[in-house]
Amino acid sequence: MSENIIGLADNPQHLLEQCFSEIADAQMRELPFYQAQIPVRACGFQLFEQQWVGVLLTPWMLSLLVLPGPGQRWPHKAVGSRLGLALPCGNVGFIVGEVSGCAGYLASSLLSPLPAGLDGDAALRLAQQCARMALSLPVLDVDAPVNPSRRSLFSTHCAAFHA
Repeated sequence: MSENIIGLADNPQHLLEQCFSEIADAQMRELPFYQAQIPVRACGFQLFEQQWVGVLLTPWMLSLLVLPGPGQRWPHKAVGSRLGLALPCGNVGFIVGEVSGCAGYLASSLLSPLPAGLDGDAALRLAQQCARMALSLPVLDVDAPVNPSRRSLFSTHCAAFHA
């Protein structure tokens, strides 16, 4: 069994862009759903509950990613394993991923494949907006009836659940 995944002290934006640019050039460029006009960009990565959270845009997909943050140790899980996290935007299902040269990560597909004809600027704006929305607190109607079975809006930690 592999060792724990060690957290990243620095923002993973440049590391992700480098790793996924190499994947684009070596493995994805000839596939029919590859869109050369879309850049590889890691958008909006910031620490949330000691984990790096942001969005990865590639010429073939748009995904919400979570990576271990500074001082974190994630137990090894098999690539493709599923789990869920409660984020401010709601409960999100993730799949465990691993790329050589990058830290292990959790990925939730937002768009795959990307819509045909999407231009690079629009794709980048979409990725940036998705990154902001993932960690935005939900807006509630204070006059709406309260559902007592729902969990509190302000929980003390990001709970994991099985998807």
